[in-house]
Amino acid sequence: MASLLFSLLALLVAAGCVYQAAAAWQVRRFAVAPRPRPVVQPPVSILKPLCGDEPGLDVALASTLAQDYPAFQIVFGAADPADPALAVVAALPSPPSGGEITVVAGSSGPGRNRKVANLIAMWPQVRHDLILIADADVRADSAYLDDLVTPLADPAVGVVTSLYVAHPGVGRTSRLAALGINHGFLPSALVARALGREDGCFGASIAIRRTVLEQGGGLAALKDLLADDWALGALARAQGLRIALAARPVELLVTETGWRALFDHEVRWARTIAAIDRVGALASVVTQPVALALLGVVLSGGTLPALLLLGLAAGCRLAAVRVEETALGLPRCGYVDLALREMLSFAVYAVASAGRSVLWRGRRFVVRRDGTLEPRD
Repeated sequence: MASLLFSLLALLVAAGCVYQAAAAWQVRRFAVAPRPRPVVQPPVSILKPLCGDEPGLDVALASTLAQDYPAFQIVFGAADPADPALAVVAALPSPPSGGEITVVAGSSGPGRNRKVANLIAMWPQVRHDLILIADADVRADSAYLDDLVTPLADPAVGVVTSLYVAHPGVGRTSRLAALGINHGFLPSALVARALGREDGCFGASIAIRRTVLEQGGGLAALKDLLADDWALGALARAQGLRIALAARPVELLVTETGWRALFDHEVRWARTIAAIDRVGALASVVTQPVALALLGVVLSGGTLPALLLLGLAAGCRLAAVRVEETALGLPRCGYVDLALREMLSFAVYAVASAGRSVLWRGRRFVVRRDGTLEPRD
């Protein structure tokens, strides 16, 4: 029985090494792909829901304001009129020619998803037919709107979404969070698209036509869902439209306050994915060959074949990470951080696979099988 289990682990590790090679290739291919320019530049309304003055918020909001684009509106919204993020908005420089700022404060729409409830309250102020929903911490270059508008020139595209690269704040937990995004989330999203799965829609930055959103039931259709980003993409796919990927990723500053906060955050992400595709979430264990090989070492009692398998898995993972760092222009991570990241990823996978509750901004919910949130506090 033990030998059979070890053989199964060896097969999974081999598949995981193939995956790491494919992931590194896809990241490199994505990074060097040409950046097309739009033929037309229709006006865009950018929705920025706010909740607290996060580190680097001023830089992130200013980057959205500094777009080289002829006409855009930014709608900032905070449910609490005393939210400190509003002071950051007030201190922003004046928008460039063609830019416009609208602020909505002190109101919230219905829904258990607080981000969507904030967006619902902001919606009456939206003026344009092309809508961009972007997290407050997104850092973008001056061609950000061009990247999102260009694919929408194709009438078969209903939604455009951006991948994101993370830069860590101070501390090890922030570094580990960034590693999880840069060498976990981003490569897996690219591999999924290369395999023909184009249902990924990523919440940091999503552009959608007003008509597509309204025909799909509007923001009200998302108000109780945990995976509101995936649901936006599903609205488009239900109308026979595609989800396109922006040519360049945006950037995020990741600041995790401690180990518990990091773990809770990542478990919520993992259970969000599981709510969308539980079979795929369980099968994603193949993306973790180092943890699987280490498990083989433990089960075999440290035999030479098991140790060789661990060395192969570690070498493949390290090589993939180095290729991805070079492609994305990231500094090299340390060996200790990478080893801790591998253990943390497996722990998150194990815990997320065994339950449905999530902790979100201090409130606990249970994710129902249909993806809706049920309060538990």
